[in-house]
Amino acid sequence: MLEEDTPVSWKPVWLALAAVLVAYHVGLIFWGLVPNLVSRPLHMALVLPWIFVFAARDRTQLVSGAVFAALGMAASIWIAWNHQALGDQYGFLEGNFQIGVALTLLVCVLEAARRAIGWPLPLVAAVSLSYALLGRHIPGEFGHSGTPLKSFLGTMTIAEGGIWGTLTAVSVGVVAIFVIFGAVLNAGEAGQGFMNVASAAAGRLKGGAAKVSVISSALFGSISGSASANVASTGAVTLPAMTKLGYPKRLAGAIEAVASSGGQIMPPLMGAGAFVMVELTGVSYTGIMAAAALPALLYFLAVWVGINAYASHTELKSIDKKDQPGIKDVAITSAFFLVPFAVLLWGMFGLRVTPQYAACLAIGAGTALLAFDRTLRIDPRATWVRLENALLTAARQVALIASIILCASIIIGVLSITGLGVKITSLILSGAGGMLWPALLLTALACLVLGMEVPTTAAYVICVSVAGPALIQLGLEPLQAHLFVFWYALLSTITPPVCGAVFIASGMVRENWLRVAVTAMALGVGLYVIPLGMIANPDLIRLAEAPAMSLIAFLRVALGLGLISYGLIAMRAALTTLGLCAAGLGIIFAPI
Repeated sequence: MLEEDTPVSWKPVWLALAAVLVAYHVGLIFWGLVPNLVSRPLHMALVLPWIFVFAARDRTQLVSGAVFAALGMAASIWIAWNHQALGDQYGFLEGNFQIGVALTLLVCVLEAARRAIGWPLPLVAAVSLSYALLGRHIPGEFGHSGTPLKSFLGTMTIAEGGIWGTLTAVSVGVVAIFVIFGAVLNAGEAGQGFMNVASAAAGRLKGGAAKVSVISSALFGSISGSASANVASTGAVTLPAMTKLGYPKRLAGAIEAVASSGGQIMPPLMGAGAFVMVELTGVSYTGIMAAAALPALLYFLAVWVGINAYASHTELKSIDKKDQPGIKDVAITSAFFLVPFAVLLWGMFGLRVTPQYAACLAIGAGTALLAFDRTLRIDPRATWVRLENALLTAARQVALIASIILCASIIIGVLSITGLGVKITSLILSGAGGMLWPALLLTALACLVLGMEVPTTAAYVICVSVAGPALIQLGLEPLQAHLFVFWYALLSTITPPVCGAVFIASGMVRENWLRVAVTAMALGVGLYVIPLGMIANPDLIRLAEAPAMSLIAFLRVALGLGLISYGLIAMRAALTTLGLCAAGLGIIFAPI
């Protein structure tokens, strides 16, 4: 029953639970309207066993996890069973039993997040709960008038203002579906297809192994939505290839870390954050994709220029022709991701159905392709293994993201109930002196600090909840503000002192992580510049509304970013580096 050592006798049980979880979330798309206080609590009930029991690392965790899972599932199912009566209570608890249910739910959410991702996020949520309960004793501006205990706990647990709020709705109705889609693709030959396409496209170029890493990480990351998972998966192939060709280890690790971080900003999926953004901004999914496309392309363009810059003073060999895939292999393996992606896009733009409905169609196509291997042979035993992997991976990843979102929902609920979000917004406005650019820098710093300790999506949600209104009040469009925060929530993947993607990549190449981080920051300079460039050049994210102006803005930022990247990496003289960087910044930020 432990994740590392699951007894064979328990495997059918976990496969059955995974199948139920997948069927439930796919079924919600087709069943029509299901009350929120039914669909969201059942979502929590289905994910808790995966956090508390399946992922238990020792016997103590297993026993305590079983208790937490049983209590949390019972409380969640009780909410769903009694949703009609609870709806008539308007968020006010009645009796000690309901208070017990509420406390059980909150404690289970906090503990699930702690077990899934560590202490920082649940600690912030616990402090938020403490503030809500005790903040009336705080003097001055940051105190609040207080909320009756039964009303506060009820709003958080039996109404839609806390753990069953809009964020959880996104987890249930959208994120889970695309996570399942990604799990199905990854269980088949799509990953090999990404690698083959990248090798065929860039393997023969100077620095070919590095450029294969960039392309494959962009493709893989667009469905995985996790920089760390991207490094671990594509890096297992690209890092040995680069080191075998003699690339400096610090450079190989940096290339993989930077390329993998970009996967989270790469359409069409962009991880869970894109779907949360849809809910928070009210902008359609396709609108988010159109806005995100050119900035993401700029990011990878800057990395590409950086690799060429390194090639000017470091020998970066191409991949040997005998190690490159043949045309037949590329054609066959690319179909494993092109067909599901084509179905996804056909559903959204051809049938004009919702993204999650289109994703269900793509899941069907991807599942059918699990029957085939890369030689198009059908082996029933191998097909069953791939299907098992898809189910188990989907369940684990849905549970992980759900634990993060449920915990973040506590924080968002407290910000709303106590008015703390408005107060922090006022603090940002006053600290920035009512000026936009200082407010942007304060927000970027907050994103970096938050991102060091919590996953990108959680850092984005928390930061945009407190800083987003301030940025909008200072003149940004809502989508501008959200994309700015979302990009900077990624800073900590490559920026010391806590840089997850760099840590993993440096461990895989056995290089000092700080050397890898310094190289990654130079190579990934676009991550620092492009969000500010989106503010200085608002047409950059208006591809759908004004394509011509958007492309002009793209070319302007691309030129400036290219000069900065080349100056930082290729130039040895400090004055030349400063000159090129200054020229690049001038092109990007000078008033038109």
